[in-house]
This record gives sequence, structure tokens and C-alpha cells, in this order.
Amino acid sequence: MMQPMTKALLALVLGVLTMQAADQTKASQTTNTTALATFGGGCFWCTEALFERVKGVKSAVSGYTAGKTENPTYKHVCSGLTGHAEVIQVEYDPKQVSYETLLEIFFDTHDPTTLNKQGADEGTQYRSIILYHDDAQKQVAEKVKKASAANYKDPITTEIVPFKKFYVAEDYHQDYFAKNPNAPYCAFVIRPKLQKFLQKKAKS
Repeated sequence: MMQPMTKALLALVLGVLTMQAADQTKASQTTNTTALATFGGGCFWCTEALFERVKGVKSAVSGYTAGKTENPTYKHVCSGLTGHAEVIQVEYDPKQVSYETLLEIFFDTHDPTTLNKQGADEGTQYRSIILYHDDAQKQVAEKVKKASAANYKDPITTEIVPFKKFYVAEDYHQDYFAKNPNAPYCAFVIRPKLQKFLQKKAKS
């Protein structure tokens, strides 16, 4: 017949089990770590379609941020009165693609020199903006912005500001290009931009 455990032995066993569980959790977090990047470069339908095709990107979600209105709707944001910008929030694997590479793609796939405007889309909601999640991202954003300036004749207007809150856009905005490939905006604005991006990517 087994003797009952003493309090000291029981505490020791529980301590070992707790340490093992913590080690397993830590290992799991290390192998499954992803990071977030948030930025906007015009209509989020475009940026979402582009970044969903970048290796290492797990997801790209369209939404709103950097404004004063809580829980904004697309209609509210389009009024230009909320202060929000159309952005995407990218979840990515840093082991497959770096934050710096994501920002290089960001600057290369929109015009960061046009204030509150991308093509025919005009308004503060279409401004070029990077929202950093920590100091390391801030430093990388400033570095890439400075380096990208050499590619443009006019000054870059891209805002670099701290991330505060992200509001997910309505369901019909998510994967918009994939769901509506023949819609006029998708056919005449997004598709040419996407083809150009994919062709350049294939050559690199």
C-alpha cells in the first residue's frame, strides 16, 4: 500500500510539473511566433490583395485606424470626418519575411508622395501611413522611409505614428479582390497593380 505523500514531496512534484508546463508553453510560443504590421497606402482592397501574396504573410485584414471615432463604419470613414485611414493589418512570420521587407514592398507598391491621394482615390482616409507596434518597428520604418526617398522626385508624405487601435472593416471588404475580380475597380485598378507586382516579384 502506497504511503501518502508528504507536503514537502507534493510541493516538489507540483513544482516540477509547473516548470515542465512552462517550458512546453515557451517552446510552443517560440516555434509558432508571428508578428503584426499595420500600414495604409490608399484603398485597402489594393494593399490587401498585394500582401496576401507575399511569402511569410499569414493574413492581411482590412480595417481602419488612426482616427478619433470609435467603431467606425465604411460610410463614416469615407466622409473624411473620422480621421481614420484605410489600412491593412498583416500577420506575418518573421522567419520567412522581415518587417523591413514588408515596408520595402509597401513603399514600392503605392505612391507615398501624394498627400491624401492614391490615383483617383482622394481623402485623408487614403493617406500613406505606417503604424509601428514597438520601438524596433519605428526605427525600421524611419530607415526604410529614408532609403525609399531616393526613388522619388517629390518628398515622401508617409506618416509614421504609434499603433493604438485597429477596427476590422465590414465583412464584404475582406478578400474583396478575390470575391469580386470582375468588378470595375478590381479589373481596372487592382489587377494591373497586382500583375505588375507579381511580375517584378518573379524576376527578383
